[in-house]
Amino acid sequence: MPGVHETFGIITLAANVVAAAWGAIAWQQGIPSRVFWYLLRIAQVTVVVQVIIGLALVAEGHHAPDELHYVYAVSPLIVTVVTEGMRVGASQRELEEVDDPDALPRRERILLARKIVLREIGIMTVGLLLVVTLLIRAAQSGGLF
Repeated sequence: MPGVHETFGIITLAANVVAAAWGAIAWQQGIPSRVFWYLLRIAQVTVVVQVIIGLALVAEGHHAPDELHYVYAVSPLIVTVVTEGMRVGASQRELEEVDDPDALPRRERILLARKIVLREIGIMTVGLLLVVTLLIRAAQSGGLF
């Protein structure tokens, strides 16, 4: 099972790197990418599965070479939850600036929606970059790199 954890760790890191890169490009170019959200959700699922595999290994009596590995391994899950909360808050802040979004002309509503989506992509991309950093540290402290 440790081999599965290591292999899936690489998959998890790769999924998060791809999602972060896609998000950074979409945000920088101002493109509200639908593909980003699929990549993000795949990356988030890999983090959850990787943590579950790691917890199963600990339950079986396996231990990481460095105790910090546990902190670096679980932190991506926490970052994912926190950035999701920040994403929701960002859209609420954008909507608070408008008295009645439904009363806006169609073009203004589309521009508002685009602004919200781009802000959300930016927040989630920063979260992904932090997750990638933590995953690299988890791999290093776990003896993978």
